[in-house]
Amino acid sequence: MHLIELLMRRAVVVVVLAATFSPAHADDFAHAVVEYIPGSNPATGYTNPVRALGAPARVTGEGFDPGAVTPFQSAWQPDELVSIGAGGSLTLAFDPPLANAADNPHGIDFLVFGNSFFADLSYPEGVVGGLIADGGLVEASPDGVTWVAFPRGAADGFLPTMGYRDVGPYAVDAGAVMSDCHQPVDPSITAASLVGVDYAALRAVYAGSAGGSGFDLASVGLSSAVALRIRVPSGPHPNVEIDAVARVKAPPAVADINRDGAIDGLDLGYILATFGSADSAGDLDGSGVVDANDLTVVLAGWSV
Repeated sequence: MHLIELLMRRAVVVVVLAATFSPAHADDFAHAVVEYIPGSNPATGYTNPVRALGAPARVTGEGFDPGAVTPFQSAWQPDELVSIGAGGSLTLAFDPPLANAADNPHGIDFLVFGNSFFADLSYPEGVVGGLIADGGLVEASPDGVTWVAFPRGAADGFLPTMGYRDVGPYAVDAGAVMSDCHQPVDPSITAASLVGVDYAALRAVYAGSAGGSGFDLASVGLSSAVALRIRVPSGPHPNVEIDAVARVKAPPAVADINRDGAIDGLDLGYILATFGSADSAGDLDGSGVVDANDLTVVLAGWSV
């Protein structure tokens, strides 16, 4: 097919792309609730633990105040989150077990998604201020009996979820290019280092990741884990809301823009739709503009 013909079909392809979502496999996320102890102060209406199974929410507020999930507007509906009160816990199982993999990006093995978010220093521009997060201790078990606590990191913590790579900080509608909830952000980045960063720069920091709080099994001496437990200490602690837990996976090919496991017409359609712009998702070679070189990257990696 000639490039001119492809360009003429661009509008049709973009409509299809906007409605396309990456397939999720059950073993990509926690697959079962082992135990849920609500604790003393869970949020009213947020006590269904199965809400922590499956993928993190990318759109929230449907029917009330809809919006794409971004680091400035987090998931908030009862059908998206489970709340753990003080003294409570949530235990989730994985099949197959989570594995410590040396070749995982940054050595991170799993990601926990809560409903933390950034304050905005320049609303509605999306300039990063302080992190608003509730915490929560994370523990892992290699056998379902022995538990080891992670001394660092919080279940509902850093980094807030970014559902899409191509929407603004307060987008109402879903985007066309989903972020990857199996890829961690560089753990050397801190909340303090992001204060004052604008939204374009923040998206570059996420580099296609959906964010989440990352944990390395090797850091607590484990090679695998069949279950995770998220616990809130007793006493005056805020409740903690959990959306999902995802295993980290090998990074997708650069040209797989929509992260569906294939380099195909949907990825090509996105390049054509953003051709000539500075769109960060379509700029595969980092040149600052979506151009013929990015088109070549997609065609060279064509997999269907």
